[in-house]
Amino acid sequence: MTQTVSLTDAADLSRAPVDITTVLDHLVREADAAAATSIGFPAAVDLDQTEVMARLGNRLWNNIGDPADPGGGAHTRALERAVIAWLADILAMPTDDRWGYVTTGGTEGNLSALHAARRRYPTARIYYSTAAHYSIPKSLQILGARGVVVSARPDGEMDYAHLAAQLRKRRRRPAIVVATAGTTLTEAVDDTTRIRAVLDDYGVDGHLHVDAALSGIPLALDGRLRFDDAGGVGSIAVSGHKFLGVPTPCGVVLIRDRVRGHGSHVAYTDTVDTTITGSRCGLAAALLWHAIATHGREGHRWRAIEARTLAAYAVDQLTAVGWPAWRHPHAFTVVLPTPPEPVRKKWLLATDGDTSHIICMPGVTRGQIDAFIADLVASHHRGRSRSPGSHPNRRPVPLDTDFSSSGTVHRSTEVITMATRLRRPPRVPVARPRHQRRPDAHVLAARPSPQPPPADHTVIAWARTTLTVHRAGDNGLCRGCEDLGQFAWAPCPTARDADDTLTDHLPGQ
Repeated sequence: MTQTVSLTDAADLSRAPVDITTVLDHLVREADAAAATSIGFPAAVDLDQTEVMARLGNRLWNNIGDPADPGGGAHTRALERAVIAWLADILAMPTDDRWGYVTTGGTEGNLSALHAARRRYPTARIYYSTAAHYSIPKSLQILGARGVVVSARPDGEMDYAHLAAQLRKRRRRPAIVVATAGTTLTEAVDDTTRIRAVLDDYGVDGHLHVDAALSGIPLALDGRLRFDDAGGVGSIAVSGHKFLGVPTPCGVVLIRDRVRGHGSHVAYTDTVDTTITGSRCGLAAALLWHAIATHGREGHRWRAIEARTLAAYAVDQLTAVGWPAWRHPHAFTVVLPTPPEPVRKKWLLATDGDTSHIICMPGVTRGQIDAFIADLVASHHRGRSRSPGSHPNRRPVPLDTDFSSSGTVHRSTEVITMATRLRRPPRVPVARPRHQRRPDAHVLAARPSPQPPPADHTVIAWARTTLTVHRAGDNGLCRGCEDLGQFAWAPCPTARDADDTLTDHLPGQ
């Protein structure tokens, strides 16, 4: 009888002899077994990098120093410069005001950009949303910078009204604002034009950085994300191992040349120290270059289209079996109520409370989506979980919405009138979350006609009553919104408006 040895025990270097073949076989076997059900995290699997790994993978390629440095030993700086130029071009970044380098990933890209921005604005506050990547608050801790958290809407996009309120309180200080192009859970994209407009409205000087690790390249290929002078973006970070599927963590940061700090010359390496890490992986730059060169701009745009088509298919199929799902129109990410634990573990789903997602990255197949949905249906039939279709209060929040000044949500000709227990004063407008039946369905939610403005004491009474109803439940959802047949995480927009009302009318409390 053969005794099975765990990977940890087999890899223990204090044991002699170490069976290297067994350890490597174990790693490959585990990775191969998980590949068919890895649809919860963003990594494209359709590109073949065998040629690069075979020809370059057996030596050190060190792109130490700045990408423009000419000297050193074996390096791939020429390929790195080509990657930087290609990415800057698809983002329409001015040729006379661009600089960047290949990083270890999105986290280093964010850190490098924020470091450059803070050197220029040392007294600035750094604003980021609750849906921002965890690397943003971590970068602030490393830099010793002061952060200001901005609320995100239930669909993951930044709450621009809350950003304006936070800026208004600190308008005498410069602002560094972090927008996200592809939030981790819903792949929401913050509108840099609206963020820049808020900064301009309050006359706040500062820097706008875009964390575009997931969606940056696909959006740039569509012309929907631009780094030109009109946009006012100062820096951007993208990932290389997500959409481009590079088999080692890496990324690219692009910074306006006028913003970044110019490093000092290091004598013993004969390079200029302009990057976070100093020594940098030249193999990663070569893999990025190969991924781009193999398909070109149009080939990668087609990859994005195919991935979005599969995501739309996943939404349709999930909704058809009673498991309501949704996605942003640009997104690979499909958001759905959290499946039972066995399904989550098998399919390696990213989960935050009652919400999970799958990501239809290039290389994910329709067969995988069908198999995932079959497991969901089977788990329901076995009685492990009721279908979310039987929980109308927990339907996901749909795509971005245009809230008019009258409080009407414009989605299309279909009209659903929601029952309202608390008729709020019209002087405190509210935009209530909605649920969505199909990804391309539009919903119109109307509220009662406006009444004459109430006295201040009535507004205060309304706000206090609202905060007793619209509060967090045990599941993290707003109890008041659930009672109205809606879906919103606490604090919901209604609660935030009530809190703002009390702040305006009772500033001392």
